[in-house]
Amino acid sequence: MQTNRPHSSPLGHDHEVLSQALAWRQQGHSVVLATVLSTFGGSPRPPGSMAAIRDDGCVVGSVSGGCVEDDLVHEVREGRWFGGEPAPVLRVFGAQAAEQARYRLPCNNTLRVALESHWAPEVVAEAVDAIERRRTVRRHVAWRDGASRLEASAADQGVEEDERGFWTALGPHYRALVVGASELGRDLTRLLLTLDFDVRVCDPRPEYADTWPWTDVPLSREQPDDWLRLQPPDGRTAVIAVSHDPKVDDLALLEALPSPAFYVGAIGSPSTSARRRARLVDLGLSPAAAERLHGPVGLNIGSRTPAEIAVSIAAHLIQSRRQWLAQPGQGTASPQGD
Repeated sequence: MQTNRPHSSPLGHDHEVLSQALAWRQQGHSVVLATVLSTFGGSPRPPGSMAAIRDDGCVVGSVSGGCVEDDLVHEVREGRWFGGEPAPVLRVFGAQAAEQARYRLPCNNTLRVALESHWAPEVVAEAVDAIERRRTVRRHVAWRDGASRLEASAADQGVEEDERGFWTALGPHYRALVVGASELGRDLTRLLLTLDFDVRVCDPRPEYADTWPWTDVPLSREQPDDWLRLQPPDGRTAVIAVSHDPKVDDLALLEALPSPAFYVGAIGSPSTSARRRARLVDLGLSPAAAERLHGPVGLNIGSRTPAEIAVSIAAHLIQSRRQWLAQPGQGTASPQGD
């Protein structure tokens, strides 16, 4: 039976929260923006996660996976965060054992959240526009008066904080560009959708493209190098070549490996991958770019079936895109939130 899985916002969590907050303000509502600044212990949501809470209690986004949202919604409904000083408020949840039990926070977690009720719509609108252009920016908010501004940012600069204010990186969805629509490509697509990637697929071979099962996942029949030129990989893009046809995969890799993509991988054994790197260099790719290739693709978990290989690839993508959490100042979120 064919099953279609609808996408969340293709531009991701940041865009969804900020654009909805703007829409609510334009409709005449008051809205509180909540941002996770840091976590200690197990983390339901990583630093930088956001939620927008409307004056009647409607919520978009999440700062704790539901652990503290109920309290925040109650406070917003009471109007506790509206009026008064424009400065943001810092809330710490789980500082005591009783609070950890009350909020159902895992593994002695402490959660620090900034709450803004006087945020500047023009700055948020500028951030939304940047995300729609697939640009990553940092939003700075001053503790003293809530004044905010945007500046350019690396792909995942995370959250920074000092006595003057805090910075949060805002950017588009992580994208997975999958080359190959055979069984592995289908298993990988289905899995990456559940992990909140914006997945797009390319396969010029009619024997696979003609039987593509998901109408809500774009599939292109173009040659993969042409396809990638139309949507150049950025720092929030992974390119995974799984067609197992060198004529198809190599075209994608020649285009993807010199790009800023955070992950480029291709299916194949260690010997096949070594031959592929040499072949790509012969075709004009620099040796340094060829060495960026994750091949064999995925983590070495002993996978054999297409579904198992898809799991190994997905796990490697998660590992790669979460590495910034280990950087200084990013909190101590555990890999599984427990």
